[in-house]
Amino acid sequence: MKIVFMGTPEFAVASLDAINKSKHEIVGVVTNVDKKSGRGQKVTVSAVKKYAVENNLPLLQPEKFKNETFLTELKALNADLFVVVAFRMLPEVVWGMPPKGTINLHGSILPNYRGAAPLNWAIINGDKQTGVSTFFIEREIDTGEVIDIAKVAIGENETVGELHDKLMEVGAKTLVQTLDKIEKGEAKGIPQNKLLTGKERPAPKIFKETCQIDWSKSAQEVHNLVRGLSPYPVAWSKFMFKGKEVIAKIYKTQLVKETLPVGKIKTDNKKELIVGCGENAVKILALQLPGKKRVDIQSFLNGFKIDIESDYFFS
Repeated sequence: MKIVFMGTPEFAVASLDAINKSKHEIVGVVTNVDKKSGRGQKVTVSAVKKYAVENNLPLLQPEKFKNETFLTELKALNADLFVVVAFRMLPEVVWGMPPKGTINLHGSILPNYRGAAPLNWAIINGDKQTGVSTFFIEREIDTGEVIDIAKVAIGENETVGELHDKLMEVGAKTLVQTLDKIEKGEAKGIPQNKLLTGKERPAPKIFKETCQIDWSKSAQEVHNLVRGLSPYPVAWSKFMFKGKEVIAKIYKTQLVKETLPVGKIKTDNKKELIVGCGENAVKILALQLPGKKRVDIQSFLNGFKIDIESDYFFS
């Protein structure tokens, strides 16, 4: 089949590469416009654009999807199917264009975790399993008929970064499998209302306040939040550092069975820094203070000694 691929980040590149190496033909790639960022206003391009340029694939970067010039160029590609991975919401005039429809790869077992951050929320909520789903795009976001599902286990200490890389590869393989089914006319979509169990959870966008650690929660909940946000956007907490309250980013923790006051620090000033939670405690293994680099806890403790009698605590 002739495919137009739409996506932006690194997660989408694995799928684009898998399709490009399959029997199907990429006739066009659609990605976000280049952006200026940072102090020097340096132009940054999407990971998908980099791949498209390196592989000489036709590229479109519309500012608006309903732009007549873009729609004319898109139609001229004469694609059989559009494939969307980690991209913006599309208007019906776009997703309804190809004769075989438009499919999306989503990072959850639909209909669970519909929304912008399915990987993060699966870990934050302490799930032991997640996966990817391919489905036909319809008017309501993430609600179309499901074609294929691939399930993967979530390790008890696995971070969202690690899960991202795992699902990226599983998703690419599943997507090509779905394309082959569509080509053969064997893609029998299952309406999501037939898959509902009543236990589904949403996966809304992650905001800064979502990332703040509440030490009054159990150690397991704190641990899940930290790994569900690592390495990005990162869990954080207020920390008394040399008499000043600063924001500490917490990248890695470990569960420990110990009873301490909520937010209270226990340390040997050499290799360990333990923080009390509402139930049990967590050992901090990697963190970052303002203006500093991310470091492991031993390097952090080597940098300065904590006076336990002083006001060193997380809140």
